[in-house]
Amino acid sequence: MGLLNNLKAKLSPAKDKVSGLAQQHGDKISHGLDRAAKVVDEKTKGKYSDKIQTGTGKAKGAMDRLAHKSGTDTGGGTVPPDTPTPPAS
Repeated sequence: MGLLNNLKAKLSPAKDKVSGLAQQHGDKISHGLDRAAKVVDEKTKGKYSDKIQTGTGKAKGAMDRLAHKSGTDTGGGTVPPDTPTPPAS
């Protein structure tokens, strides 16, 4: 077994535990990210608002992937949860 395979095997239980915690406390994590973003935005007086929002969105997306909420693991063309659906014509 190669070094990377050995490492993956040893880290698998940790990933499972983090995934479980993200599922249980996803709302608290999301709330904490929003609060942190608000504080940083206030401290920078809105100068980096767009970058802060982008970073917060990416962090929430990563948390959702860890919690297996979005279903994007398969790469089967799923729509990300924040993407609005186009209006019907």
